[in-house]
Amino acid sequence: MSHAQPSPTKAGESAAPRASVVVAVLAFGGIVVSLMQTLVIPIVPELPKLLDASASDAVWAVTATLLAAAVATPVMGRLGDMYGKRLMLLTSMVMLVAGSVTAALSDTLVPMIVGRALQGLASGVIPLGISIMRDELPAERLGSATALMSASLGVGGALGLPAAALIADHFDWHVLFWTSAALGVVAAVLVVTLVPESKVRTGGRFDLPGALGMAAGLVCLLLGISKGADWGWGSGTTLGLFAAAVVILLAWGSYELRTRQPLVDLRTTARRQVLVTNLASVAFGFSMFAMSLVLPQLLQLPEATGYGLGRSLLDAGLVMAPTGLVMMATAPVSALVSKNFGPKITLMCGAVIVAAGYGLNIVLMDAVWQLVLVSCIVGAGIGFAYGAMPALIMGAVDPHETAAANSLNTLMRSIGTSTASAVAGVILAQMTNVFGGVTVPSENGFKVVMASGSGAALLALLVAAFIPRRKRPATDLTGPAAESPVTGPPPVDADPAPVTVDLTDDGVQVRGRVRGADGTGVGRAAVTLISLGGRQLGRAVADAEGHYTVAAPGEGTYVLIASADGCRPQATTLVVGTEPVAYDVLLSGTSGLSGLVRAADGGAPVAGAVVVVTDVRGDVLASRETDGLGEFTVGDLVPGTVTLAVSSPKHRPLALPVEIAATGTTRVDVELRPGAHVRGTVRGGSGPLGDARVTLVDVAGNVVATTTTGGDGAYAFSDLDAGPYTVIATGYPPHAAGVLVSGADVHDHDIELAHPGT
Repeated sequence: MSHAQPSPTKAGESAAPRASVVVAVLAFGGIVVSLMQTLVIPIVPELPKLLDASASDAVWAVTATLLAAAVATPVMGRLGDMYGKRLMLLTSMVMLVAGSVTAALSDTLVPMIVGRALQGLASGVIPLGISIMRDELPAERLGSATALMSASLGVGGALGLPAAALIADHFDWHVLFWTSAALGVVAAVLVVTLVPESKVRTGGRFDLPGALGMAAGLVCLLLGISKGADWGWGSGTTLGLFAAAVVILLAWGSYELRTRQPLVDLRTTARRQVLVTNLASVAFGFSMFAMSLVLPQLLQLPEATGYGLGRSLLDAGLVMAPTGLVMMATAPVSALVSKNFGPKITLMCGAVIVAAGYGLNIVLMDAVWQLVLVSCIVGAGIGFAYGAMPALIMGAVDPHETAAANSLNTLMRSIGTSTASAVAGVILAQMTNVFGGVTVPSENGFKVVMASGSGAALLALLVAAFIPRRKRPATDLTGPAAESPVTGPPPVDADPAPVTVDLTDDGVQVRGRVRGADGTGVGRAAVTLISLGGRQLGRAVADAEGHYTVAAPGEGTYVLIASADGCRPQATTLVVGTEPVAYDVLLSGTSGLSGLVRAADGGAPVAGAVVVVTDVRGDVLASRETDGLGEFTVGDLVPGTVTLAVSSPKHRPLALPVEIAATGTTRVDVELRPGAHVRGTVRGGSGPLGDARVTLVDVAGNVVATTTTGGDGAYAFSDLDAGPYTVIATGYPPHAAGVLVSGADVHDHDIELAHPGT
C-alpha cells in the first residue's frame, strides 16, 4: 500500500471534503443517539395503559435508559481508547438498533425496559465521535467539529420532541421505535462507509472490576436521584441508595488509584483543568434539563390558569425545535471564540448567556414567541458551553485518553440533567395550584425552577473561573525557546511565524513539526515523550501538516520518539528547561526497491544476478542476489536517487539511475543483454607465450579491456556486445588482428607473435 505524502496544496484540497464528510456523519450519529432522550416523552402518560403496568413501574422505561447510559458512556470510552473508537462506535449503533427493534416489538413492560436499556447503552457515541475527530481531523477543523458534535447532545433532544409528538399523534406508538431503528441503521452504514478507524490506541487489559464497581456506584446514585421523589427523599430506600453510592464509589476510587491500567485514570481526572471542567459540566447539565422540563409543561397548561398557554405537545415540541437549530448554528461561533480567546472564555460566555436567558424567562412567559426567544437564548448559551467542554478536556489529556476523558465529561452532564429533573420535580410538586379539581404546578413554581436554572449557570460561571488559563502569547520560537539544549538532529523548521505556546500546571510544552525526507510535514505521525527510565509521559498525534504538541512534566532530560507509516522511527534525547522547547523531527522513509532481472534475448529470468544499490556518492547501500525467478527486493532505503547496478555471468553488466519514492516499494524490471566471449592463446616461436599483454579495442578505438596471459599463454574477454573488435598483443613485436563478435562466443582466436625473419 502506498503512503506517499501529498503536496500541501493537494493535501488541503482533498482533506477538506473528507473532513467535512466525517464531521457530518459523526454529528448525525450523535443526533440520532440523543433523540433517545425525548423519544418516549409523548407517550409517557399513556405507558401504563399501553404496557398494562402501573404508573410507577412504567416510569422505568425512562429510568432504564438513564442508568444504562451512565454505565455505558465511560466504559465505551475506555474500550474505544483500547480497541478502536470506530469499532466501539459501531457497537453502540448496533445496540441502539437492537434496543429500538426490541421496544418496537414489545407490548409489555419487561421487553420495553430491555429495549430502552439497550438504547441507553448507545450513549457513548458522542464522546467516541469527539475522540475520532481529534485523531482524524486537521487542527484547523477540530474546534468547530467537536463543538458541533458536543452540541448534538442538545440538538437531538430539542429536535426529537416535535418529531416524536408528530409520530405519536398520527401513527401507532411502535412507529417511534421503528423510526429510531431505521435512523440507527443509516448512521451505522455511514460510519462503516465513510469514517476511518483511528490508529491511536492504548492497548492493555480492560479493567473489569473497575467497570463493575463504577456501574454499581452510578446506578445507586442515579437511581436515588431519579426515584427519590416517588419513594420519598427521607425514605430508607433512597437514603440507603445514597449511602451505598458513597461507599461503593470511595472503594472504587481507591481501587482505581492502585490498579496499573484503570478504567478511569483518576490522576488525570484530578488535574485542575479536567476536574473544574467536569464540575462546570454538572451545572450546565442542570441548566439544560431545567429548560427541557419546564417549557413543555408551561406551554401545555390550560390558558385559564392565567399563565398556561394551552398548547398541544406537538406545539410545545415545535417551540423547542429552534433551540436545537440555534445550538447547531452556535457551534462554529463557539469554536471561533475558543480559537481567539481560549475555551475557558467560551465556557464562561455560555454561562452568562444561559443565566441571562433564564432570568429573562422569569419576566417573559406570557406568549409563545417569548418562550421561543428564551429557549433560543438558552440554547445559544448551551451551544457555547458544550462546544468549549471537549476543547478543555482534550487540551489537558493525551490522545490515547481522549475517549475515556470525554466520556466522563458526558457522564457529568448526565448527572447534572438527572439532578435537574429531581430538583425541578420536587419544586413543581411542592408549589401547586388546584385548577378544575386538578393539581397543577403554580406560576411561582415555574419561576423558581427558572431561577434555579439561572443559578446553576452562574455557578458554572464561578466554577469555570478556576480553570487554569492555558494560552499566552509566546516569543518567537526561533529565539530563546529554540535555543534550549537539544541533542540529536537540529530543528529543520525555518518558519519565522510566532507560535502560541501552552504553559500548563502540568509542565512545559514541547512542540514542533514532524517532517519527511522531502521536507513536507508527515501527517498523523505519532509522537511520544518518555522518561529515561522508559515511562510514557505524553503522547500526541501530529495534524495533517505534521505539527505536534506534547507536555513534559517539568525540567529534565527526556526521550522524544516519532513514528509514522512508511518511515523509520526516530528517537531523540531532549533536555527541557523552564522555557518551551521547539523541536522538529526529521523522519527518513522506509522505502524499498524490488524488481525482476531477465535476459533481453528471450525474457528468461536471470537467477543469481548480483544487484548492488549505491547512493549519489557511490557508497554501497545494499547488495542482493536474484532468486530462482530472477526477483530481488531491497528494503530500508531513503527516498531519493540511487544507482542500481546488475551483473551476471554471460551478460553485459548494467547500471541505471532509479528514483526511490517517498514511501512504499519502487518497482524496476531490468533486462540484461547477453555478453559474448573472445578466447585464445598467444604463442611465440617455441610455444605458448606468457606475460604477453593483450588489449581489446572496439570499432571507435576505445580500449574495452586489457589482460595479461598466464604461463599457458591463454587470454579471455567476456561480456562483450556484438560488433567488430581489434585484438592487440604485445610482448614481442605487436600484433593486431580483427575479430567479429556476432552474439556467439569466439573460441581459439590464437595469436602468433614472432620476431621478423624467424
